Amino acid sequence: MSEYRLVQHRGNWSLAYDEEERGRVRVALGTPDRGLAEARARDLWKARTAPVSDKVKDLWTSYIADREAMGVTVDAAGSTWKALETTFGHKLGRAVNREDCREHYERRKREKRSDSTIRTELEYLRACLRLKYGKESPVLWMPPPSAPRDRYLTKTELKKLLSHVETPHVRLFIELAIATGARMSAILELTWEYVDLERGTVNLNPSGRHVTNKRRTIVPVRDRALAALVEAKKGALTDNVIEYDGGDVKSIRKAIRSAAIRAKVPCSPHVFRHTAGVWMAEADVPMQKISQFLAHSTTAVTERHYARYSPSFMVDAAKALNW
Repeated sequence: MSEYRLVQHRGNWSLAYDEEERGRVRVALGTPDRGLAEARARDLWKARTAPVSDKVKDLWTSYIADREAMGVTVDAAGSTWKALETTFGHKLGRAVNREDCREHYERRKREKRSDSTIRTELEYLRACLRLKYGKESPVLWMPPPSAPRDRYLTKTELKKLLSHVETPHVRLFIELAIATGARMSAILELTWEYVDLERGTVNLNPSGRHVTNKRRTIVPVRDRALAALVEAKKGALTDNVIEYDGGDVKSIRKAIRSAAIRAKVPCSPHVFRHTAGVWMAEADVPMQKISQFLAHSTTAVTERHYARYSPSFMVDAAKALNW
């Protein structure tokens, strides 16, 4: 069942969605008032997407429908569920325990998956169970968080990488990824409506977007990145800033990987975000500003990842211990 939407029919609002077997389904909400229709639609959708049982496989279906209704895309390819299904699909949600999580961990390690990948899978499972059970959700075991990433690009490496990029949309993505420190999804979802070329700002958190733990913010762009945006706007064919062949771009990982291989510069989309943080820290930008720029939840997160790159961080503390 797809994400629902509101449509007008004979003067009133209706809830509409698509089913694989029935095609388009429309349910009258009995009101011309948009606000009341939205409230009724939420309640109706919640009832229609409620899990048919307490088995994790049914809870997962309900969880995905809920996230999509909130405008959040969760694992559209289903790879996370494919990983979780073997261990948890047949279990009752309340019965999931720490030993099940460790069993999943051992199996995925035998399949050569990293700790960070496995932790992400279990975090999705935890969110799924919390949606159903709230505070009564079972406590899950998690592998420890991965150490902060160390791979970042020097300016020489970035120039070399760009020299091996063959398409304009990939070059523009890299320019924006470095200039904004944003995640791949934020840049690929960016539309021209939220780019202010006169003020030189990019709004990565447009109105109506459901706020997740992957926070976004409004950032200034200057010089090189701003010039790249001005040039791209002249030839824009769609509303999306990053476009290819008249359409939007869902993922750019393959293109980045190919350019990285040609340039012999190991790189992935997230490396650009980490590079932005490192460059700001190396320039002695205060941790609070880096935190706001990268939309971290707390300054402590920023310090854990980037303080070691700052020339002056804790220097005054070290001086205090001199005798």
